[in-house]
Amino acid sequence: METYLLDWANLLLRWAHVITAIAWIGSSFYFVWLDNSLTPPADPALRDKGVGGELWAVHGGGFYHPIKYLGAPPALPQHLHWFYWESYSTWLTGFGLFTVLYLFQAGTFLIDKSVFDWSAGAAVAAALGFLAGFWLIYDAVCRTLGQGPGGDRRVGLVVAAVVVCAAWAACQLFAGRAAFLLVGAMLATAMSANVFFWIIPGQRKVVAALRAGQPVDPVHGKRGKQRSVHNTYFTLPVLLAMLSNHYPFATQHAHNWLVLVGLMLAGALIRHFFVARHKTAVAGRPAPWGWAAAGVAVLIALAVWLAPQRPSQAAASAAPPSFAQVQAIVEQRCVVCHNAALANKGVALHTPDLIRQHAAQIRQQAVVLRAMPLNNATGLTDDERRLLGAWVEAGAPGP
Repeated sequence: METYLLDWANLLLRWAHVITAIAWIGSSFYFVWLDNSLTPPADPALRDKGVGGELWAVHGGGFYHPIKYLGAPPALPQHLHWFYWESYSTWLTGFGLFTVLYLFQAGTFLIDKSVFDWSAGAAVAAALGFLAGFWLIYDAVCRTLGQGPGGDRRVGLVVAAVVVCAAWAACQLFAGRAAFLLVGAMLATAMSANVFFWIIPGQRKVVAALRAGQPVDPVHGKRGKQRSVHNTYFTLPVLLAMLSNHYPFATQHAHNWLVLVGLMLAGALIRHFFVARHKTAVAGRPAPWGWAAAGVAVLIALAVWLAPQRPSQAAASAAPPSFAQVQAIVEQRCVVCHNAALANKGVALHTPDLIRQHAAQIRQQAVVLRAMPLNNATGLTDDERRLLGAWVEAGAPGP
């Protein structure tokens, strides 16, 4: 019953997380596009009111005319819509999902003893440390290095180096799929913390000063803009890391930290293309396709690098393993989860006929993707994987 309830919590939290993430990322992407697509107003009356940019759009049968003031409107309206619950709800549902799936079941999903053998409590504490630690480091870097000429470049280089180090450390400590997800969650925590600690409080101070007729400190706008730009560049790497646990060819690779870094780099390059494209479209310049091409080139390079190796000619000509060898491996490494009482994913492997029936799945999951056993809990060795693969490639001969 406990497992059943956890599955329901997993389903509902995942559903809510996806919905709120769509709302947050959608509004974020829209405002980045809008901010970079505004043009000086054609109407002198708007310019006299302090409007610095406008845009005409049509959607859903209606016409829209968003405008942006250079400072504040002549009269600040009483009702202002604040965009923050999209961010908070995304983080809360994501952390809830991470808790239910990874923290409550750390021994199964967070720990891979072939990577690092430690207790569930220590793994949970370290995972939480990644979330909090990255935010503290990132925030300190922004506050100390992000001011003055070249500040954004300095922050970008240092934060990128910190992310690379975190990806390496996570992949040395946690199961591959957990490591990828944890790095994504670490970035997502910083994104939501930017909204909670800097962007929204800064905006509230600006509004309070305007209502009180006091001068506005420009640092709040500069800092909020800086953190918002960081958030938009984090978005695609975060989404990639969140989706990666479905693809063990990446998470289970021997150099999975490099795979993760490469994938996140591709996402950041592609996101930069879209951000820069908004600006070039307004300026009438050609789109900067080089950034998108660079991101795609990284993805192609990764796909070539991760492609499964073909068996050597000597291995292909060797005598196929006996079924007795295969059955011994399956019984020791697989049947604990794939048996008559517990046929995970509808796959049972406790009889010779069932082993042969699922031969292709055994090869795909245990040899090609290396996804099974989950986090290699039963210690399937590389030699055993090669033997299973050779048996399937020989036609999965029976006893």
